[in-house]
This record gives sequence, C-alpha cells and structure tokens, in this order.
Amino acid sequence: MPETKPESKQPELKYLVRVADTDLNGKLTTMYALSRIKGVGVMFANAVCRTTGVNGAARIGMLSDADVKKLDDAVRNPQSAGFPRWLLNRRFEPETGEDKHVIGTDLQFATENDVKFMKKTRTYKGVRHMAGQPVRGQRTRSNFRANKGKVMGVKVSTGAKKGGKT
Repeated sequence: MPETKPESKQPELKYLVRVADTDLNGKLTTMYALSRIKGVGVMFANAVCRTTGVNGAARIGMLSDADVKKLDDAVRNPQSAGFPRWLLNRRFEPETGEDKHVIGTDLQFATENDVKFMKKTRTYKGVRHMAGQPVRGQRTRSNFRANKGKVMGVKVSTGAKKGGKT
C-alpha cells in the first residue's frame, strides 16, 4: 500500500482579496497590493501593515480572513488605528474642518467638488482649470500643446538659399 504524506496546514492562495471595496491581486505582496487602492500609497500601506501587525512582505492572498479584516478596518478608519495626522490625505476639510482619509470613489468625488468650488469662486487655479491650462505653474511654450496643434519647425522663406548667404 502506498504511503500518503500528511497534508500540510498551509493556507491556500486566494487570487482575489477584497479590501475597502477594491479587488486586489492575491499574488502581490501586502504592501504593494494595498497601494493599488485609490488614495492609499506605499507609505500609507506600510503604516497600515505595521500598525495592524501584518507582514507587509507576505502575499496578500495567503493572509487569513482575520488579517484581511484588520487591514480593511485600518484602511477605512486610520484615525482609530492611531495614525499620525500628517499621514492623512484630507487634513482640515473645508466643509467640516476635521481630519479625514478618503479612499476610492469618495476621493474622486471630493476632488471633483474641490475643482468645482475653485471654478465657482474663480480662483487662479479655478480659472486655469476652466481654460484647460496647466494649474501648477508649468511653462506652456513647448508642452500642453493639445489645443495649439503640432509643433512646427522653423519656416524658411522662399528667397533664402540652402547652405549659402542671401
């Protein structure tokens, strides 16, 4: 009779892990998988892993459901997890004056409302948004030429000869 090896208790890889209403690739490491959530960068993901006690170098698909739940809670509500104020992405919100960290579609909605408010109050940035121009002080001579057509070279007059003086 053939011998059967005892099965090891290794957790099975989950290919999709859902954290903060976002499907994450289970093959990625925890830190980089969390950074795929809109509003979560690598620094914030590293802080989430450290505060929850989850190994940031482990594959997120190999984590237990309890660890995934801890990550989800920390990403959704970092203030209760004890994150410093400077790590949040929406400090002193204009409407309420409180510090928050918004992620996903809430971040997109907040950004759109901020741009609409700037346009309505006709701030410099709002006027630049309305005109379709760069907002943060970049030069426009050689870049941002979408509305100006392709870059033209130096035009040579018809009276000038090639390679000689006129």
